[in-house]
Amino acid sequence: MKIHEYQAKAILKKYGVAVPRGEVAETPEQAEAVAKGLFAAGAAGVVVKAQIHAGGRGKGGGVKIAKSVEEAVEFAGKMLGRTLITHQTGPEGRIVRRLLIEETLPIEKELYVGILVDRGEGKPVFMASAAGGMEIEQVAAENPDAILKEYIDPGMGLEAFQARKIAFQLGLKPQLVSQAVQFMAGLFKAFEETDGSLVEINPLLRRPTAGFSRSMPRSTSTTTRCSAMPT
Repeated sequence: MKIHEYQAKAILKKYGVAVPRGEVAETPEQAEAVAKGLFAAGAAGVVVKAQIHAGGRGKGGGVKIAKSVEEAVEFAGKMLGRTLITHQTGPEGRIVRRLLIEETLPIEKELYVGILVDRGEGKPVFMASAAGGMEIEQVAAENPDAILKEYIDPGMGLEAFQARKIAFQLGLKPQLVSQAVQFMAGLFKAFEETDGSLVEINPLLRRPTAGFSRSMPRSTSTTTRCSAMPT
């Protein structure tokens, strides 16, 4: 079963995974109210994101950055009810019925992290790459060495030394490693306790002053499928 980005973020937030502030809107009026609240809370801008079960929304015109409430309302009006076509929807596209309106964040680096069940090995594998913000399938095809992999013993879970290894391989600054370990532990706990088969965050944002925030998640489990900052 598939779930939307906003639903995926709600799940991950419960497990201590940092996410940008934002709310769902189903009308331009609701989008206006959410945008007003975010700007009033100090947001420099807001991202208006179409909520459909497909990747490639940004390239398809389904992710827009607004610098004002008026601009957010304009984008919302253009997206809602529109058929959005991406490389994953097929030519028929998907109708946009909901939007996620969330704050923009300063970005120092975009990373990728994901956990999936490796059927061949019979265990979960934690994957990471410094090439965040790109189609990870493209990265794997063109430069497989750019994908870091750490297999997880189902009886032990993701161990701290494994998370530290990934953090250092990603080139994180020493002062960010402990926070990265906590972030990865929360991500794996969400994966495990929701009986997941896939969870991805692409991109995972490394912020200049506040560590990490997840922009866009995608996850799947026996009961849910969700798509993790914009694609």
